[in-house]
Amino acid sequence: MCRAVLESEEGQSTAEGVNDGIMYLMAVPYILVASVGLIIYWKFFRKKTEIK
Repeated sequence: MCRAVLESEEGQSTAEGVNDGIMYLMAVPYILVASVGLIIYWKFFRKKTEIK
């Protein structure tokens, strides 16, 4: 039903909004996982410099 409504609209602004929402919902988990991975790398695997 949603597909029929989105395809029948002339301006396609609603369809673009739905597509943007899907892309946003798809990107958030990837950004969160990448952030956690970066923090883990930064804390445990970065070379520590000694101050002399």
